[in-house]
Amino acid sequence: MAHSTSSAITLNINGEKYTLPTDHRTTLLDALRERLDLTGTKKGCDQGQCGACTVLLDGRRALSCLQLAVAAEGREVTTIEGVADGERLHPVQQAFLDLDGYQCGYCTPGQICSALAVIEEHAAGWPSAVTADVRPEAGVPELTAEEIRERMSGNLCRCGAYVSIVRAVEQAARSQAAETEGAAA
Repeated sequence: MAHSTSSAITLNINGEKYTLPTDHRTTLLDALRERLDLTGTKKGCDQGQCGACTVLLDGRRALSCLQLAVAAEGREVTTIEGVADGERLHPVQQAFLDLDGYQCGYCTPGQICSALAVIEEHAAGWPSAVTADVRPEAGVPELTAEEIRERMSGNLCRCGAYVSIVRAVEQAARSQAAETEGAAA
């Protein structure tokens, strides 16, 4: 009995559901770009080494060139097109714009999606490889430039905008923390 190599899948992308016939070997990146015309997510190396294709899957960053589209069914996919609130940029996007966290802009969508996850991971107290004290009772480490560089290390920028990217993540993290504290007060 021959098995089918394609089926109709439903993807939940940026809060909208898309049903499409898909070859089971199609990557999420190719489904986004070629089937759904969501071209903000970039194809860089197509080998999971540059981070240009970073999206969020259930709020966690994922390399869409290594993720099969069928494996994303039933999960919440957020691409760069779903980050802003209408015309209002997300604080991370605004920080990248304000601090020139981009040059050519090709890697920027992946950088921004990764930065969103970095800020959430840090706020949740997840340690990185450079976190000095990883004991739970130590609390959330300070989000230093060194922490940001380590946490963003999976995203490459051929233009070398790293200094501005780190500053943008720092500013966005401060902005989100202030917003959270203001809402709690």
